[in-house]
Amino acid sequence: MKHQSLFHIIAVLTIGVLQTNAQLAAPAGKATAKIGKATEFIRVDRDNKNVRLQTSVTSYIKDGISVDLIGAIHIADAEYYTQLNKEFKNYDALLFEMIGSDKINAGKPKDTKTKPKDPMIAMLGNVYGMVSKLLKLQSQKDGIDYTAKNFVHADLSLQEFERLQTEKSESLLGFVMQNQANAQKNGTAVKQPNMQKLLTAVLSGNANGIKLELVDTLGGAADQMAGMMGKSVIIGDRNKACLKVLIEQTKAGKKKLGIFYGAAHFPDMEKDMLKMGYKKTGHRWLTAWDIPKAVAKPQPKKEPAAMPDAA
Repeated sequence: MKHQSLFHIIAVLTIGVLQTNAQLAAPAGKATAKIGKATEFIRVDRDNKNVRLQTSVTSYIKDGISVDLIGAIHIADAEYYTQLNKEFKNYDALLFEMIGSDKINAGKPKDTKTKPKDPMIAMLGNVYGMVSKLLKLQSQKDGIDYTAKNFVHADLSLQEFERLQTEKSESLLGFVMQNQANAQKNGTAVKQPNMQKLLTAVLSGNANGIKLELVDTLGGAADQMAGMMGKSVIIGDRNKACLKVLIEQTKAGKKKLGIFYGAAHFPDMEKDMLKMGYKKTGHRWLTAWDIPKAVAKPQPKKEPAAMPDAA
């Protein structure tokens, strides 16, 4: 696989943090974050044995209405999606992201006759399938039950998204590239993978090795994109669409709501919610990737060389 293909994997996974999901509760003592500081919505957690990519569930309340921001990533451990499906049943309404139709069948829009104009969006489905197999993970669309009765579409239609992209001269890949350029300029660039180690892991089929090289890049993606959040279609306009649905659902009498969106959406969304009068009440971590650290295999002891027989 060429370095260009590796770049596409990194770009697609970064977009995964933008667009969508995470899972097993963090170990006791690590699940609660201090309230009052700037909220961290995605992180990398380490101990002596494992490295974990985690996103948060952050809780807010206003006038008896509770809202959880549930971070998302597009491909993760299967157990993670199983846990999310269980938790989603506890909400009166679960607002979810998906550019396209609000008519959902197993996580896929039914009106698939119109293909996205943005080539990056058009290729995402196939690439996610390839990357999930490469990393031995499950895709969000396969893992999440989008047919649940309390699921409410809270995103732009494909037509709305493409119109706004045209108006702002924005593309999905261009957005990622511009953010990377801005991060380099502002000194906020996240750790990049060691391309030699990443290539070696890809060629050898070492899924954990690939994830260990990529995890810090994904873990810093949300912070890196903070500068363009409110101005972009991929973040700002979609957040507005989501919060509009939130207001509609609360007016309809829903009291316990969840918003299931990519973790990079939440810094901007949280600011708007605080302006709306919501107060932060809690914060816990869910694990999307649980990666065992590589352990060196013990080398067999070499037997001393036999002495040649005397002539």
